[in-house]
Amino acid sequence: MRPMTERHIDINDYDYDLPDGRIAKFPLAERSASKLLVYRGGAIAERRFADLGDVLPAGQLLVFNNTKVIRARIIMHKLSGARIEVFCLEPRDPADYERAFAVKGAAVWSCIVGNLKKWKEGPVEIAFEHAGRTEHLRAWRLGEGGREQEVRFEWTADLTFGQLLEHLGRIPIPPYLNRESEEIDNTRYQTVYSRFEGSVAAPTAGLHFTPALIGAMRERGFGFEEVTLHVGAGTFLPVKDDDAARHPMHTEHFEIRRATVERLLEKWGAITAVGTTSVRTLESLAALAWRIRTGGDSDAARTIGQWELYDLPSGFSGREALETLLGYMRERGLERLKASTQIMIAPVGYEFRIVRNIVTNFHQPKSTLLLLVSAFVGDDWHRIYDYALAHGFRFLSYGDSSVLIR
Repeated sequence: MRPMTERHIDINDYDYDLPDGRIAKFPLAERSASKLLVYRGGAIAERRFADLGDVLPAGQLLVFNNTKVIRARIIMHKLSGARIEVFCLEPRDPADYERAFAVKGAAVWSCIVGNLKKWKEGPVEIAFEHAGRTEHLRAWRLGEGGREQEVRFEWTADLTFGQLLEHLGRIPIPPYLNRESEEIDNTRYQTVYSRFEGSVAAPTAGLHFTPALIGAMRERGFGFEEVTLHVGAGTFLPVKDDDAARHPMHTEHFEIRRATVERLLEKWGAITAVGTTSVRTLESLAALAWRIRTGGDSDAARTIGQWELYDLPSGFSGREALETLLGYMRERGLERLKASTQIMIAPVGYEFRIVRNIVTNFHQPKSTLLLLVSAFVGDDWHRIYDYALAHGFRFLSYGDSSVLIR
């Protein structure tokens, strides 16, 4: 296998014309009423998302990402009156998501700051009512920083930081929607199975599922498992270099339960990932397992590098990876495993080891997500996207869906 330094990915080969009118600005009234493009063995067909149980092979195990989008955008003001938007990305102190949302009084987060040039020094703040009293949230920049700034928050109300965001924050809908968030986004930019706070973008492939659809599929013998990957703002970063192999991937934190690994092993060969975040989580497990197998790095908490999965020998199967990981967790009495990943799945000889099928929306031109789709279906991505454009499919986060079946 050639080292990644010798690989080149011309991002211009993954471009297509996406008119603004084809981007879904709002969700449909009914989640599962979205269109569903079915790609199976090179053939393309069209159904409704509610028909997913008729389309997928029987007995599939669907894997959801149960992360929950936080109200990460806070509008604050300088004493001069200048409007400053603080977009919370990732906790720094406490650094663990659970503790970060449970802390009271003060916290430090990595943030993107809107109107940064107006915030040279001193605090920004917002006053708000809580329990019949006027309370205050103040924030200070810690150092200069670049695109991301470390910001210290202090607040007077008897609220956790998670409760504070629920009270003051706004849902950070994707920038390509070109609108402010509205009341509908508070519920519809969340999956019905979202549970663990930490994302600043939704795992949008799951937005089409309803409790009724999940229940009906369970009755027909489909299984469901969950992983957690907190989606960062880096998912929207464009590939600026013509050679996508030089694009630095963002870090995203994930967690998987031992019971889920057991179920994945039991259903080996019949695993359908719902969304690219589930794909990245599941495929990252192979890198963790290879570290354990080789003994070179048994610390499964270290971040998985952007090209680490390409260094795995082709003979190391997904089944072996899951067996290795399960043995590791059992030996150490681990009920869950936390790690982080920077992997880029691209059409440069990537070998899918865990995922058999993918449910996913339609992605932006020249994006790392489109590279992932191409790695799965090859050059047929052109046919898939041409069909979707020609047949009235809606694109991006609130758009229609596809199921890619090998």
